Amino acid sequence: MERIIFYIIAVLMIIFAVMAVSNRNIMRSIIYLLFVLIGMAGIYFMIEFFFLGAVQLTVYAGGIIVLYVNSVMLVEKINTPLPPTPFWRKLLAGGISLAGIVLTLIAVWSHNFVNIAESQAKETSIEDIGLAFLNYGDKGYILPFEVISIFCWLLW
Repeated sequence: MERIIFYIIAVLMIIFAVMAVSNRNIMRSIIYLLFVLIGMAGIYFMIEFFFLGAVQLTVYAGGIIVLYVNSVMLVEKINTPLPPTPFWRKLLAGGISLAGIVLTLIAVWSHNFVNIAESQAKETSIEDIGLAFLNYGDKGYILPFEVISIFCWLLW
């Protein structure tokens, strides 16, 4: 049952995403984007990421859409449709999108995914995270941490 609901939400999100980028009316595109963001929150709720789903609804589906609507309302010619896109731009966008899809599929298919057994799974503690932040060796984060602190000090 969950798989069927997931596929329904995914298909609706794809349809609304295509409608959002292909519609000539800006307000309708924003509404279609709202439906895509609500669908994403639905997927978060399905995988039991309740906090992330709530953030998706409040910040993106709520706040960002209101910001878009207010920004578009400040633009003068809101009810006039956008000018038609030249064919060469559509062809270029389609080619770039197709290249991106092909590269993504090649990367996914060529990656050797390893199934980690439950016995190999390791629980991460706060101490492990702290040591990773302060580690200057391989997979350490002390250099980016220090660079960010210097940037914050300079901006202060």
